[in-house]
Amino acid sequence: MAIKLQQAEQKDLAGAIQRYFKENMEEPIGDLKAAMLLDFCLQVIGPAIYNQAIADAQAHMEAKVADLSVECYEESGNYWKKK
Repeated sequence: MAIKLQQAEQKDLAGAIQRYFKENMEEPIGDLKAAMLLDFCLQVIGPAIYNQAIADAQAHMEAKVADLSVECYEESGNYWKKK
């Protein structure tokens, strides 16, 4: 699944890349190079991050489902025990 970003988000992220280069590298980069680097990251690094996020979400949901029988358990036949 290809990672698609909204145009405004792409612009913001490319701006963040440019700021990073300006503050941490010897040479700043322009709009086109920042956009190309962002595209590279989305295509090469993005899927690994996405897959890990899905695995984390799945593990979290599986843990919640496993706790469901404990959290939602109600003992039956309590009517006569209360009186």
